[in-house]
Amino acid sequence: MKYPILRHSKYLAMCVVLLFSAFTSADLMVVKQRFETANFKTFNGETIKKVVVGWESYGKLNVKKDNVILVTHYFSANSHAAGKYAKEDQQPGYWDALIGPGKAIDTNKFYVISVDSLANLGVNDPNVITTGPASINPDTGKAYGLDFPVVTIRDFVEVQKLVLESLGITKLHAVIGASMGSMQAIDWAAAYPDWVPRMISVIGSAQSDAWATVLLERWAIPIRLDPNWRNGDYYTHTPPTEGLIAALMFITQDALTPKAFNQIGITKAVNHQALQTGPLHSIEGTYSIVSWLRERAETRAKLSDANHLLYLIRASQLFIAGHGETLAEGLKNIKAKSLFLPSANDLLLMPYLSHDANKQLVDLGKDSQLEELLGDSGHLNGILGISQKAQQIKDFIEH
Repeated sequence: MKYPILRHSKYLAMCVVLLFSAFTSADLMVVKQRFETANFKTFNGETIKKVVVGWESYGKLNVKKDNVILVTHYFSANSHAAGKYAKEDQQPGYWDALIGPGKAIDTNKFYVISVDSLANLGVNDPNVITTGPASINPDTGKAYGLDFPVVTIRDFVEVQKLVLESLGITKLHAVIGASMGSMQAIDWAAAYPDWVPRMISVIGSAQSDAWATVLLERWAIPIRLDPNWRNGDYYTHTPPTEGLIAALMFITQDALTPKAFNQIGITKAVNHQALQTGPLHSIEGTYSIVSWLRERAETRAKLSDANHLLYLIRASQLFIAGHGETLAEGLKNIKAKSLFLPSANDLLLMPYLSHDANKQLVDLGKDSQLEELLGDSGHLNGILGISQKAQQIKDFIEH
């Protein structure tokens, strides 16, 4: 797949409706699997009596079970990294351009696996299996709401490890993830260095600094201000849909760039102008570009849950590789050779976050390298434009 340029209105609509999907032909047919465990201990010391998550795999596990590549998914995604559930599916998994027979992550060689996160945003998607605030608390018979424990990136890693161990897997060939998935990938390398000989961080971060923490908080504010949120207790009431839509609008904008939005604005379908008739004659008038953004957020909101969004925000805010007092402490544990692929114009997880982590690893004498993704898509370069680094990813994981 050639690197897509944000200029055609049809392409633009598709890329943001699906939030980070890659548009290539699918060679794989996949089935969502289900994993369940009891009395899961969270990083902060609480217990979730029952955890159920979905997972998918591509390729075959060899006899030695040493050909495993774990793909850790981004914030608004799930374990559907490649392939299709049915031939009639309109789109394959988000990294289908990267994963499959003969592709950069070659499923003729590797067993590729991905796991739905706890508190997955798409909890209302029939193809997502997750445990979170919308799940039933066995102690009350009602949805957890905010009684669900705060979960961290480490908890996502621990659930993935349980899934792998249930398959008899005791070591990875590599772990690769984008955005929030990059946090999981580097935490895997820091927490379980003997498991991870290779780590790839795409559009990533090794910790949430002050800037990233406040940016993420901006996504939470509309939900908390929605009167229907009811401090998270809305599952038998009207949900905070308006707050959720507003939050998803922010997320979509932050994942792109001004250039991308201006290219959307000049399309015939949107035709953004400063002096549009509606906004000129009424304070309630809406700009066409705002309507365009809202429509896409409304589509996404139908499959999402406001509390789950808040929990993912908090997990991302709490993140520091190794989950210790300092980043240096976590990076010191890493044995993996590492590859960082930040996006040069990322306004969400800015490239300095990857540059800083790479430099610290190099200064520690670790095997680490970095190359930037290019393109107009900002954060989305790590999904829509991943093919530009396909050969480098292939070389990295095969050596």
